[in-house]
Amino acid sequence: MIKEPVNDSKMDYRSIEHEMCGLNEEKRFEKIHTIIFKKSTLASKVVAHEIAELIRLKEANNELCILGLATGSSPIGVYNELVRMHKEEGLSFQHVVTFNLDEYYPMQTNSLQSYWYFMHEYLFDHIDIKPEHINIPNGTIAEEDVNSYCNEYEEKITSYGGLDLQILGIGRTGHIGFNEPGSHINSITRMVTLDQLTREDASGDFYGSANVPRRAITMGIGTIMKAQRVILMAWGESKASIVAKTVEGNITHHVPATYLQNHNNATFVLDEGASADLKRIHTPWLVGSCTWDEYTTKRAVIWLCQTVNKPILKLTDRDYNEYGMNDLISSYGSSYDLNIQMFNTIQRTITGWPGGKPNADDSQRPERANPAQKRAIIFSPHPDDDVISMGGTFMRLHDQGHEVHVAYQTSGNIAVFDEEVVKYANFYSELKSFNHAENEESDSFYENIKKAVLDKKPGSIDTAEVRRIKGLIRRGEARAACRFVGIPDKRASFLDLPFYETGKVKKKPVGKEDLEITIDILRRIKPHQIFTAGDLSDPHGTHRVCLELIFQAIEVLKNESWMKDCYVWLYRGAWHEWGVEDIDMVVPLSPDQLLKKRKAIFNHQSQKDNVVFQGSDNREFWQRVEDRNRNTATQYNQLGLSEYEAMEAFKRYYF
Repeated sequence: MIKEPVNDSKMDYRSIEHEMCGLNEEKRFEKIHTIIFKKSTLASKVVAHEIAELIRLKEANNELCILGLATGSSPIGVYNELVRMHKEEGLSFQHVVTFNLDEYYPMQTNSLQSYWYFMHEYLFDHIDIKPEHINIPNGTIAEEDVNSYCNEYEEKITSYGGLDLQILGIGRTGHIGFNEPGSHINSITRMVTLDQLTREDASGDFYGSANVPRRAITMGIGTIMKAQRVILMAWGESKASIVAKTVEGNITHHVPATYLQNHNNATFVLDEGASADLKRIHTPWLVGSCTWDEYTTKRAVIWLCQTVNKPILKLTDRDYNEYGMNDLISSYGSSYDLNIQMFNTIQRTITGWPGGKPNADDSQRPERANPAQKRAIIFSPHPDDDVISMGGTFMRLHDQGHEVHVAYQTSGNIAVFDEEVVKYANFYSELKSFNHAENEESDSFYENIKKAVLDKKPGSIDTAEVRRIKGLIRRGEARAACRFVGIPDKRASFLDLPFYETGKVKKKPVGKEDLEITIDILRRIKPHQIFTAGDLSDPHGTHRVCLELIFQAIEVLKNESWMKDCYVWLYRGAWHEWGVEDIDMVVPLSPDQLLKKRKAIFNHQSQKDNVVFQGSDNREFWQRVEDRNRNTATQYNQLGLSEYEAMEAFKRYYF
């Protein structure tokens, strides 16, 4: 049972959850044991420590420990901690036998996308497990032999007495392993066809959904249910909806993970993002007694407005009482007093002056009036996040006379199609030979680049030269967007953080050099405002890593004099927006300003019409973000506030 935190204090898992999150303990709607951590990093370490405890217990009893292992982003932190414990604490895997859940079919073991490759890269190559104790479904088996192979895999698990512990992630279809909707509770190891949503979610690893295999070999639901212990991990907002359906909904083959409600020793381990739709988190006032702090009050009032379809100032005592908020009304005296306070609180987040309004009373404004002209730096994880996520605010800051800098944290080179490289290489060769009868050097350059692109197999790594060209393409587009906004080239910095430059979707761990580069640019500019992508619930993506680097840099710099006059504002990416309850500053955009923002985004031509990492949303980035910005404006208007065409939202980070 999960019980130990990673420090020396002796708390059980309930104490960890309470201390880390301060969450309501009422769980009466939850049908599976569920615990929530503030961050996935801590949760991963706690899960790893339970696994280590089981391994040591089995070894002490001279028994083998039979582990069922998963792949994907969810268990990476667990594997990292197990490797650390092996290297630093002597945790041995000599008495461990592993069975992996699944593998794509067909799939070569040496392919970068294979789960065989994944497990060796993250775990097996770094521990002392015996090779003969490693079992991973074989994606190279002849199709006519798959059924017999699956039966043998199942029998091998049984021969060891079944799984002592199975760790799982969960897909957005509700799949566990590759048991897609429709899977039977008694299903065993077998070949399956992957759901289209599952293939779209995997498209990033394969550089496009067209390259994702359509089939896989997976353990069955019945196999998983026989494990003595099951731990399912889920991180990030994208998993919130399916987690809530699984934990609080009815058992159904449409959501295979709901079968775990019948397991007598299953635990869901979540971070805050993945828990967001659970009733005790999303609407604690409907579950039981609630602590009415400022944030919960604001969230409850907004939720009530959306539920009863009324603006704030039209809510009545009866509305509050019908939805379990009578104690909230009592603390404010009346719904009228509460409504006025919440209306004013939300209205004060609206400003057309994101850098502060000069010579104005700023006591109720999100930004300071002074200094009137500020230095602002926008950190953009990829070369287009600045204009996609806050292009209107970017232009407003420049137009209002502030000194705006942009720091592009990564090259974004893996998000450029190969055809773009050939096109630019051809242009370069033609340019080099302009007014020359022959130019063997330029012809050779073009032919070499074209050959490198054409000879590359789907999903394989680009050559260094091709990656360099892709990075230059994105750099040129970013400069063009900055010029469109009006800032000079010298204020656009390309950090090319080393952690990103692997040529693969999987990146290197953040290192000292990444942090030093980030610190250096902040010290050079000494900004009054830092804008950065605040995708806190993205546990392993580039946005998350880039944000953590900013936080680390701020921690190093926070005692320097200029930092004491610096505000940090978090924007969101093209997929999610801050909820109104989270917004500390929102910048309205007129129809003309929204159109100008769209044109700024269009400068990123390599990301236009079609992108490498499309995901499950077929809209272009400019369409996604316009819908998102309009939706924010609509929500504010429905609360009874002024009606705008669109709004860009920000949350302040306090350090």
